[in-house]
Parts: sequence; structure tokens; C-alpha cells
Amino acid sequence: MTKELYIQNTKIRYLFYLLMSGILVWFLILQAFGTNERDINEVSDMPVYHGSFTWQKSDGSSEKITVPGRYSVSPEDTMIITSTLPEDYNSNTLAVRSSLQSVRFYINGKLRSEYDTKDTRLAGKNSASRYVFCKTSDADAGKELRIELRTNTKQYSGVVNTVYCGDKIDIWEFLFTQYGMETIIAFFLLFASVITIIFSIMLGFIYHTKFDMEYLGWCMLMGSIWMLGESKFRQLLVPHSSALATLCFIILMLSPLPVLFYADQVQHRKYRRLYLPIGWLAIFNFIISTILHLTGIADYIETLFVSHTILLLTVFVVLFTFALDLKRDKKHRNLLAFSGLLAATVSVMIEGISTYFVVSLSGIFVGIGMIILFSLNVLRTAGNIHMMELRRQKKELAKRKRQMEKVSLQMIQTLSTTIEAKDEYARGHSHRVAEYAALIADELGWSSEEIMNLKYAAHLHDIGKIGIPDMLLNKPARLTPEEYSVIKEHTVIGAEILKNISLIPHVAEVARSHHEHYDGTGYPDGLAGEDIPLSARIVAIADSYDAMNSRRIYRNALPPEKIFEEIENNRGLQFDPELADIFLKLLCDDRVQICEHCEFSEDDPELPFIENEIENFVSNVMSKLQTQEDSESFDFLTGLPMRSRGEKLTAQFMQQYSGCLIFIDMDNLKKINDIHGHKAGDRALKVLGTLLTEVSPNSVVCRLGGDEFLLFIPETDREQVTAFIQNLFEKFEHATSEDPEIQYASISAGLYLSTKGEPFEDCYSKADKALYHVKQNGKQGFFFYQQMELDLSENEVTGKDLGLIAHALSESGRYNGALNLDYREFAKIYEYMNHLNERYKHHCFLIMVTIDTAPGSVTHTENREQALACMEQAIHEKIRRVDICTRYSSMQYLLILYEPDETQISKVMDRIFQYYDTLYDKKDFIPSYEYRPILHSND
Repeated sequence: MTKELYIQNTKIRYLFYLLMSGILVWFLILQAFGTNERDINEVSDMPVYHGSFTWQKSDGSSEKITVPGRYSVSPEDTMIITSTLPEDYNSNTLAVRSSLQSVRFYINGKLRSEYDTKDTRLAGKNSASRYVFCKTSDADAGKELRIELRTNTKQYSGVVNTVYCGDKIDIWEFLFTQYGMETIIAFFLLFASVITIIFSIMLGFIYHTKFDMEYLGWCMLMGSIWMLGESKFRQLLVPHSSALATLCFIILMLSPLPVLFYADQVQHRKYRRLYLPIGWLAIFNFIISTILHLTGIADYIETLFVSHTILLLTVFVVLFTFALDLKRDKKHRNLLAFSGLLAATVSVMIEGISTYFVVSLSGIFVGIGMIILFSLNVLRTAGNIHMMELRRQKKELAKRKRQMEKVSLQMIQTLSTTIEAKDEYARGHSHRVAEYAALIADELGWSSEEIMNLKYAAHLHDIGKIGIPDMLLNKPARLTPEEYSVIKEHTVIGAEILKNISLIPHVAEVARSHHEHYDGTGYPDGLAGEDIPLSARIVAIADSYDAMNSRRIYRNALPPEKIFEEIENNRGLQFDPELADIFLKLLCDDRVQICEHCEFSEDDPELPFIENEIENFVSNVMSKLQTQEDSESFDFLTGLPMRSRGEKLTAQFMQQYSGCLIFIDMDNLKKINDIHGHKAGDRALKVLGTLLTEVSPNSVVCRLGGDEFLLFIPETDREQVTAFIQNLFEKFEHATSEDPEIQYASISAGLYLSTKGEPFEDCYSKADKALYHVKQNGKQGFFFYQQMELDLSENEVTGKDLGLIAHALSESGRYNGALNLDYREFAKIYEYMNHLNERYKHHCFLIMVTIDTAPGSVTHTENREQALACMEQAIHEKIRRVDICTRYSSMQYLLILYEPDETQISKVMDRIFQYYDTLYDKKDFIPSYEYRPILHSND
């Protein structure tokens, strides 16, 4: 993407964000300050019963009461309230909310509706709170309404809730407008909590750690269940609302646990010893309260105070520890978590305190607190994941750095070994020089890191020998001055290779200056004294010692006495006198002992890491190797690669591209040599080499030897190759006609159209056969091997045994994923389809279409080619895209139909033949077909 497109895309994205923000603000403003459309078309009266109620007391007295309200009634006593339905009463439903009460409706003294869970609840003394409905009609107008309310719990004894009348749907709609938002929030929290828990567990698997958001999810899950349990609509949410009501109390008793888990995870287990007793206390309270509830001694609501106390203690302790951490931590890393917990705590406290003063709870405060806590912790977790990802990336980079360093050190050893492999008498030389240099550096008091860097540099001090011919490195006699000057170039070559490497300090200096002499008589720069880098002076002594102590092709190793004498005599001349004295002392103390095996310790000090430098280093080394190889593998006469290099390049190209392999032979070269001499023959060869280079810039061409050349043209077809060869023949004929001595020269060529991945040897053999065919039929021409196959197939293939052909396809095809539609690629696809059939039971069919000459017809070549072209067009236009076709012989086509209905094959072929008859109106060639399932092709 260009910079302009990127800027434009960014502007559009920001504009989208701005538009969506504006739309959201507009929507919220309308909801807050716009007209309440719920009131439109609604009746003005709420579905509330407005009649007066009388409380019929147990002592026989009565009292007019206000509904809703709360009155002094002992637990287990039944409170009876009565009212007379108006004369114009026409509602079909009466309703009242039970607050842990059993409810009975009587109309004119007859029981009309009853709610009591004593037979359905598993335990407990009270019926769960819910709305109780009683069916009525206009026939009940003027009759007495009596409602009986009974509870075993002090908190709800004497509670009378609002009585509703009207249509049942209208009552529920009214209740939803009043209390629906709390239920929606509860469902949102329930969904968010489940997603939070699952997402946190998945993140834990990815990052191999525990996320505190998981325990926050459990807190939200408990809060949402509490809200749903306190919802006015819980009897609509679940079939057994008593169980949901009981679950609210269980959730309340166990809620300290996820709060403690969350705080413990956020604070990295710092206060676990403080949190554990509170957690056990909550579990103990749950067990005792459950036993009391199950035995009927005390309902959960009667022990609710203990649960509230434990929850309050939990929240207080958690907030106290968070405040303590914030005071100690100047970065305030847990500020978001503390703020969310504080908001949730205030909300839960409001909800908990309301239990003792309000008859009915909605859970709205718990919902608001949970949403605030969730929102703040999403921000906190996003920040934590960001930091974890940064740490993970740093860890990954550090790991990659260590791996690359190990690879680099192995590369150093490998390169050193490669260099020494060019000189069979120098194997192990670089390693030994590095070890000797390390002994000297250690005596100088160098640090372990400096010594290690020196060893790495010493390993590469002779890397420039990559650019020196093997014949000089392994020459058995003394070198001539000219040869010695070539050898000396290895210092310059090595420095050039290593010039951009900062991974190893002073490595280029060591490679260039390790043959400098202290008196200035060395090479390549004639440096003297301390102008020579210290590392190079150390390596110079180590290098000379190992050279004298090792066998060479022209001499044996020198005796220790002679080596000692040589070093002593060259103090101040070849070697730094101070360093020479140190090494001589090591020799005298018999401390020049090294390990003969090159091993790199994993505990070595870390090296500076720059990956690009390593890549450039390897590239430079390979470039030098390639330059030397190229100089030895080119034909100086024609300027073309020699046989070994050319065949290697051609084989590589043929694995990557389809194309045409051309075997070219110069005719009459021997005649020219015999008559006009080899110089004339060389001119003819040079003319051909120049033309091959000029006319095929994107191809691979080489001289095989003598008068033979090989050419590979990638990504071409028969027409293009034919035009190329004709152009080459014309240019060669024109060039040779201007030189009387080489005018008899001509060229012949055998061509083979290859497909990607075909073996070079097979293609080479076929191109050679095509050239032989040209030679058999007269020189100065070219021929395609495929035409030879076609000519043979016309005589050898009868087209009657489709099974044998299928077997041949199976034997010749080796599917590798290429989808070309010549015969060889068709065979590969066929073999692939065969595997699919065997493994997945696909049903594919192989069909052979044969065009036979009509009996008594006289055919012409033009008619035959026209008929074949029409058949090919008919096949390609009438088969599906998933079907495959190839031309098998001069008069036959092969098709693969992928998963057709076998009964429809005849219709498919009829469609092809009808279209063929439309295209080809003559009757001298008649098509026919055979088919068989591919799965049985090897039978």
C-alpha cells in the first residue's frame, strides 16, 4: 500500500469513528430527553386495583388498611384482607406479589386461586416470592374479594403488596416497564460473565498463567444470578422459581470466595494467609446455614445476617489490603482494580442494607456495581495483556538472539572448516591458533569476553583463502614469487569479506594484519610496531607457532627446539617482543596445552547481535566462493558455462519451470577443422556461442563439449520455441555465410517440451533422441520429441483396451500438485484422483473419446485436423470446470469426470457429440467413447 492510500484509508477510518460516536450520542440524548413513546396509545389508568381493603383480625375485629403496606402480624399467623369488587368491575385477572408468603384468593367465599409450595419445595418453611394470579370476570362485580397471606418468616410477616387487576398481559407489560431494566442488566452480566470466564481460561492456556479476570467473571456470574433471582419475572424465567430463589441465598453465602480469589490473584498471593480464614469461614457458614435450612430449624433468610456480615468483612479486608498496596506502590498498578471493587462494594452494601428496609429488591445496585467493576477490569486486563505480550516478545527476542548466536558460532566453525578443507594439511589450524591466542591474552589479563572475541576472530583469520585457488594451497613444491604474491592476497580478501562485521570486534583487522611484521617488513600494508593492531600481533605469534608445529605438504613439523629458536630470533623483527616473551615463557612452563576439539560453550558471554550483519557476511563469503567457481567453470572460447555447471543450472531451472530443453549440435565442424584448421572451427563455435547468449537472455545455455550445446528456455510453448529456433538458424546461416572458411557450418536441434519437476536425465535423453532423429533424416533441421511420441502412438494405440491405458496412466503419473493439461500432467492428476477415490470413496470415471474414419470415406489431412479441433472445442465447452481433458494420441482424447452420476455419462457424451456435429458438418469422422471407474484402474 502506498503512503497516499494509507493516509486516505486512515482518514476514512477516523471519519467512520466520528460518525458512529455522533450517532450514539444522538440516540442517548433522544432516550434521555425525548418523548416517552411507551405512553402513546396506552390507557391512562395503571392496572392497579383501587378498591379499599379491610384487615380481618384473628380477634374478630377489623381495620381498614392501605395497600401496599406492612402491618403487625405474627409469623405463622394468616393475615386476611377483604374488599368488595366494584359494580362496574370487568377485569379478567387479579394479581398480588407474594413475599415468601402462601396466598389464597376467595371470591364470595369460594376459593378461586391458591399459591403454596409446601408440596413442591425441597426444603425450607416458606413459599418463594412470586406474582400470584386469580382469574375473574364481570360476573364477579359486587362480590366479596378475600385474600389470605401467610408466612413463617418475621421479615415478611404482615406484608401486603400492591394488588393489580386487568388483563394478565397488561399487568406483565406494566411490571416490565417498571422493573424490566434490572432483568436486562442481569442477562447482560450473565452473558458477559460466561464470556469473561471462557476468555480468561483460553488466555491462560495461551500465556500459561492464571488471569484474575476469570475470578471476576465468577463474581459477575454470582451477581447476575442474584439479580435474576430477585427479578420480578423469575417465575417466567425458570419452571421452578423456588429453586432460583433458594439459589440467591446460596450465591450470597458463597460470594466471598470469588472475591477473595480475585483479590489474591491481583495482589500476587501477597495476603493469602489473611484471606484463607475468611474463605473457610464463608464455607463453614454455608454448611451450617444449609443444615438449618434442610432441617427446617431456620430458613436461609433467617441466617442472612451472618452471610451479610461475612461478605462485609471480606470486602472490608480486601479494600484495606488494596489501599495498603496503593500506598506502598508509587506506580499505583492496582488503582483500576481498587476503584472497581470500591464501586461494587458500595453498590452491594446499598443492596444488602435495603434487604432490611424494603420488601422487594430488584438487584439494580448490584448490576450497576458489577458493570463498573467489569468495565474497569477490562481496561486493566487489556493493559496487563499488553505488558505480558511485551514481555513475551522480549523473551522471544532474547531466545532468538541466543539461538542466532549459537548458529553464528556454528557458522564460524563451519566456515573455518571449509577454509581448511581447501588445504588438506591445515585442518584444525584455525581452532589451534584461536586456542594459542587465548593463552597469550589470558596472560595479558584480558577479560573472558575479550578472550572469547579474540578466539572468534582467530577462527576467521584465514577466511580469505576462500578466494585462493586450490592448486596453490595444495602445491607440493615451494611457491614461486608470483604464486606467493597470489597467496598473500588472502589477507586483503579476508578483510574485504569481514569489513562490515561488528558482531566480533577487530575481526577484519586480524584477517588483514596477522601477517604484518613488527619491523614493518610484513604484508599487505607494511605496518610496524604498535601500528599493528594488538589482536593481530597476538594471532601472528599463534599462527606462526602452529605453522611451524604442523606438517606441511613440502615439509614435516619442526622440532620444539627449532620452534623456540625461531620465535626467540624473531623477537622485535617478526613478532612483538613483549608478546614473544610471554609465549616463550608459556613454552618453557609447558603450558601450551590446548583442546584439539572445537567446542563452543553455551555459557559464553553474550555477543552483540545484528542479524543483517550475519546475512551480509554469509552473502559475501558465498560471493567469493561463487566468483572462484565461476572462473573455473566457464568456456573461455564461447563465454558459456561448461558442462558440469550448465547441466546443474538447467536441472535447477527445470525443477522450477516448465519449458523447452534444446540439444544443439554444430554440423560439419570436423570438416572445417580438417580443411581450414582449428582456428576456423573455433570461430564457428564462437559465433554459435554468441548467438545463443544474445537470442536467449532469460534462458540457461552451456557448452557440453566439442560441437554440442544445451539450452533450456523456461515458460514457453511450441509456437514460441519454433519461432526462436527458426530465428537462430537464420542468424547462424547469415553469420557463417560472411566467412568463407566456416560457410559449411550448420546446426541441428532436438527439442523436448518439459513440464515443471520432470527429471533432467529423462528430458536430456529425449532431447538427444529428437536430435538423433534429425541426424537420421538429414542434418540442418530441428524436431520435437513429442512429435515422435505422436507418430508412434498412431501406430501402436488401438484405443480398444481402456483398462490398459488406465493402468499406464497410473504407472506414469506421480501427482505433485501441478495442474497442466498436457499428457504427463494429466497422468499426474489421474494418479491423484485415484488416491482420492481410494481414501474418500469419490466416484470418478475415465473416458476415452476416439475419432474413427467413417467406412468408405476418403480422408484428407485438413479434414482430420479440422475434426480434431472441433472435438476439442466441443469437449472444453460441454464439460464442467472440475472435469479434466487431454489429447492422448492423434485421434483420441482422455477425460476425467469428477463424481458424476454414472447414469448421466451417456447424456454428457451425447451433448459433446451433438455439439461436435454442429461444429463439424462433414460425416467422414465418427466419434465414439468408452468409460470405466478410476477406482478399478489397477485391477
